[in-house]
Amino acid sequence: MTNNELLTQCIAKAQQWLSPSFDEKTRTDVQAMLDNDDKAALIDSFYKDLEFGTGGLRGIMGAGSNRMNIYTVGMATQGFANYLHKQFADRKDISVVVCHDCRNNSRLFAETTANIFSANDIKVYLFEDMRPTPECSFAIRHLGCQGGVNITASHNPKEYNGYKAYWEDGAQVLMPHDVGIIAEVNKVTVDDIKFNGKPELIESIGKEIDDIYLKRVHEVCIDPEVIKRQHDLKIVYTPLHGTGMMMVPQSLAYWGFTNVHCVKEQMVRSGDFPTVVSPNPENGEALTLALRDAKAIDADIVMASDPDADRIAMACKNSKGEWTLINGNQTILIYLYYILTNRKAKGLMKDGDFIVKTIVTTEVIKKIADKQGIEMRDCYTGFKWIAHEIAISEGKQQYIGGGEESFGFLAQDFVRDKDSVSACSLMAEICAFAKDQGKSLYDLLMDIYLEYGFSYEYTINIVRPGKTGADEIKQMMTNYRENPPQTLGGSKVIMKKDFQKLEQTDAEGNVTKLTMPDTSNVLQWFCENGNKVSVRPSGTEPKIKFYLEVKDTMHCADCYQRCMKNAEVKVEEIRKDLGI
Repeated sequence: MTNNELLTQCIAKAQQWLSPSFDEKTRTDVQAMLDNDDKAALIDSFYKDLEFGTGGLRGIMGAGSNRMNIYTVGMATQGFANYLHKQFADRKDISVVVCHDCRNNSRLFAETTANIFSANDIKVYLFEDMRPTPECSFAIRHLGCQGGVNITASHNPKEYNGYKAYWEDGAQVLMPHDVGIIAEVNKVTVDDIKFNGKPELIESIGKEIDDIYLKRVHEVCIDPEVIKRQHDLKIVYTPLHGTGMMMVPQSLAYWGFTNVHCVKEQMVRSGDFPTVVSPNPENGEALTLALRDAKAIDADIVMASDPDADRIAMACKNSKGEWTLINGNQTILIYLYYILTNRKAKGLMKDGDFIVKTIVTTEVIKKIADKQGIEMRDCYTGFKWIAHEIAISEGKQQYIGGGEESFGFLAQDFVRDKDSVSACSLMAEICAFAKDQGKSLYDLLMDIYLEYGFSYEYTINIVRPGKTGADEIKQMMTNYRENPPQTLGGSKVIMKKDFQKLEQTDAEGNVTKLTMPDTSNVLQWFCENGNKVSVRPSGTEPKIKFYLEVKDTMHCADCYQRCMKNAEVKVEEIRKDLGI
């Protein structure tokens, strides 16, 4: 399609949004884009429709088919409602849960969603106020609903909002339901949306679900005695203005921790996230105020959750007493090391217990699982794939933990999404366990590296917004497929995996099939020295992501800094080899 053809298509689409079916503000905003000589905003707003990706709908708020607004939310919900009626045609009553985060327009979008479901004769359990993403998943399962929607853009900048669609198992929708919902959504026009809700079919929920959820989260606790001994562990926590403030402090108190300090400025609910550049706990800047408080009280640990409280980030003091950020891979390492070793020590491990990680997460986890004799499964990025592994083994094997490098962890199966509420509570227990032995979390991490080998993980995000950006990202993936690297950082590539073709190719060119539940646009290269590189386009943001994992051997805890410096050099070499 030429630029002129694209512009013509976008203008025609935008003109449809000038009809009386749209409210006055929307029509005014669209007309302004049409009148503007610079048509970049018009193209970005209308060149495509928002689609369900790895996290459902997600986009910048504003007018247009490629924006988050009551109409794109409305079409998604109407299509979802139509699909639910088709899938559960034999049920007299269909019900859903609707939840939302702290973002601007989240309550509006949640109420819009609830109204549309109820107008389609679907019972709605609408949370009275913002709640963490994992509680939405929990409520779907607890209330026996057939689906659910959470209005959230997770850790994205304030301009964004999103729409996560859940199925009856409490997990985000997978094949075939995601495709089925999209097909129904694509049939919907604005005039088809039933905006006028039926109040009698909308029930407000809140504390009664909170109490049951917190009780279940406490079941994750492995060693309550260590918490009793270390109950005054100094914890600094921040919700980054988001939903974590509703549940995380309560959960920590429920577990028995009595010395929790919440960052006052960030316990203020705000969709503008005024104290951070971006509300993403993956970015160290977001923990600036928490680290300030930690230094002031000489804390043992800092923890943060993102705005919808599904991710956790943390910091602890290193061997020099300096505060250091723990990355997502290290966080998952610490969780699974503790779960496996302490469940085994307490006789809680059972035959068939298994853990899960995503394919881009550190391979050290596989070493830990193998040594402990526990099954470890690899799955695609996105927690719905971890939920899928739980679902296919339900009633046969027990899931005991799993996570992904992007700071998501789940230690239980009664929630089917990453859960910072239980993760914060369990991390506090792990810190208490370390302190009980005269150690810090940093010392625990060094113990893991000494036993299983050093690993440095580095993620590179290349952002390419808009239509031109999407085309550029697509071309990058094509180039890597057609011209894969032969060496990375001076080490020969001995295996490559293409999850779009579901093929694995070794150094001799032998091709074997990969067994996965679906295809995915991911490439991986494994090197002779143990290094691993993965590349994939993001499913929720306009960027392409590179995941680098560099290996080394640590002979003592003091070797860590040497290994880090060597790894940073290797990362730069790999970047050059990849041309990024």
